[in-house]
Amino acid sequence: MADVVEEALQGSWNQDLAEALDSGSSDMEMEKGIIQEPSAQHKVKMWKIALNVSGKGDSLSPWDGVLDLPEQTLIHNRSRQLIDQLEVSEEERSDMVSDVESVITFYCKSRNITFTPELSWPHLLKPLLGLQLPRSDLYNCFYAIMNKYIPRDCVPNGRPFHLYRLLLQYHEPELCSFLDTKKITPDSYAISWMGSLFSSHCLPDVTQVLWDSYLPQSDPFFIFFLMLIILVNAKESILTQEGDSKEDIIKMLEASPSLLESEDIEDLFSLAQYYQSKTPLSLRKMNQNLFGSSLVALKEEDTDLSQALCLPVSVPEILQANQQQQDGVRFFVVDCRPAEQYNAGHLSTAFHLDSDLMLQNPSEFALSVKSLLEAQKQSLESGSIASGEHLCFMGSGREEEDMYMNMVLAHFLQKNKEYVSIAKGGFMALQQHLVDMNVEGLDSSYVHWIVSTSGSHSSLSSADGDSLSSPGDGKGVKSLVNKMTFALKSKSVNVKEKMISFIENTSTPVDRHVSSSDRVGKPYRGVKPVFSIGDEEEYDTDEIDSSSMSDDDRKEIVNIQTWMNKPDVKHHILCNEVKETGHMFPSHLLITATHMYCLREIASRKGFAYIQSRQALNSVVKITSKKKHPELITFKFGSNNSAGVEISAVERYLIPNAGDATKVIKQQIMKVLDALESS
Repeated sequence: MADVVEEALQGSWNQDLAEALDSGSSDMEMEKGIIQEPSAQHKVKMWKIALNVSGKGDSLSPWDGVLDLPEQTLIHNRSRQLIDQLEVSEEERSDMVSDVESVITFYCKSRNITFTPELSWPHLLKPLLGLQLPRSDLYNCFYAIMNKYIPRDCVPNGRPFHLYRLLLQYHEPELCSFLDTKKITPDSYAISWMGSLFSSHCLPDVTQVLWDSYLPQSDPFFIFFLMLIILVNAKESILTQEGDSKEDIIKMLEASPSLLESEDIEDLFSLAQYYQSKTPLSLRKMNQNLFGSSLVALKEEDTDLSQALCLPVSVPEILQANQQQQDGVRFFVVDCRPAEQYNAGHLSTAFHLDSDLMLQNPSEFALSVKSLLEAQKQSLESGSIASGEHLCFMGSGREEEDMYMNMVLAHFLQKNKEYVSIAKGGFMALQQHLVDMNVEGLDSSYVHWIVSTSGSHSSLSSADGDSLSSPGDGKGVKSLVNKMTFALKSKSVNVKEKMISFIENTSTPVDRHVSSSDRVGKPYRGVKPVFSIGDEEEYDTDEIDSSSMSDDDRKEIVNIQTWMNKPDVKHHILCNEVKETGHMFPSHLLITATHMYCLREIASRKGFAYIQSRQALNSVVKITSKKKHPELITFKFGSNNSAGVEISAVERYLIPNAGDATKVIKQQIMKVLDALESS
């Protein structure tokens, strides 16, 4: 009877899945409580949708099929070895070897890669071969996985492995310290895990079950947390190998994924999701350029992770995290600057731990550490805005001054304290961020972030002199901070004057580019207007930044002059694309009758650019400019539905003569809307 019920349930689930796949749904969310393996036919559809290759043409068609690389013999032998690991009939074997060799050869030729024996990515083909895909689909799926999920610099001593070590240290400092002592680096045992999404060591059927859950998540960073759980599960065994050789430990670690069975995957993912929820978002936001087309070798992040003492966290995340509910990561900030700097101005929720005491007065330093941990415990129990189980250390932001803070950090790490991070840029970054927030229209919840030990707030002022603070805010926080910190004599470092000076020297307010006669916001087909142009007052930190996304289509390389001369291009606007991180890229906006294209210049290829984005003009719902920076223009794209306006993408550009540029774009948008209304 139980078998009959189970069979009926499985049949129902397969039917639901088939309907979802046939409808072209891409969110792949089937709430079933447990992981169920779809049929082979449904698996093919599911993976192709998840990899965005459904309906994609034959990428191999331009190739002549000639297998003539210098390392062709090596590729052929490697292809045979891969097939040997699969249980296939002799007649299938020959065709599979041919498919694998062709896919690897074409990939190496098209990407100008020299094939070497230690490469782990050929293993990606093993679970794909089990789907019995045509050669064109096999290549498309393989290429999509390589492009989206295999990080750049996945080589010995590569950046992904330094980042993984910081993640391991953040959650499992004891285990990380043990491996560091043995001089075992993550790339020595995990390079094939990351380079093959575990297909190098897991059985093909286990890898398929793992990918059934992994690919629909569409999160390339999730591999870091799966790798973390592999080590966490093996922690006890690893720590007992104190007397074993480095080579034996590496061998044991490398083979760990081979112990996984299909039944383990659900628990593996549940644990990985839990650890992910306990990890600062800065881990991914600061390292977004690890993934995407390897043609785009962006140098956005200048932090050398191999030299990082612990996980860096951005100032915006620190401020925003403690404004949220108890869920997620919350930080207990420890200000390690000298007493006079702290007293002159500090984050209102920060505990002061003078790092100079570590050498000058070790006994007082030990007492301060004890007070710190007690204050952290009490703040968690009271639910204070200053509370957080994650310790984040803040220095001045100047390397020479933060030397003692680094010693304090090392002290906590040696004690195997989990959840230890450092505020990137220190107090200087905090000041700059709050100034920027004020320039952009500061939210009232951010006004009282900086206070002095005397209790006065280093309040920000607007450019016209109006105070942005309101009385009474932050008294509870100030009281808590005063209880938690030592009463030290204040010296005169006036943060307030520096901030006001910066703000008063900014640009004058932008002239609006929309007159009362403009037909902006005219109802379209009886629905609420979704398109408007105006000043930007909100601070968009959580909106979608479409320029950070990457797929093959948007990374097409084109000749800039050829595109500018296209007959359908009506306007060409020189600009800089502005990322959320603040990095800028020389770009060109091309306006056609129906679309807006962003071409990002390729620094290494003069006259060429990537197609960074394509947006339909009728999807523009808002164009805003900064009051203090009128040349910084934000475009929001989306659609209108019964629930209101749904934003699907946000793009920012620094445009000289922004008024003229937005005017022509607005006029073209109105033409599109008029055409839609009359159709």
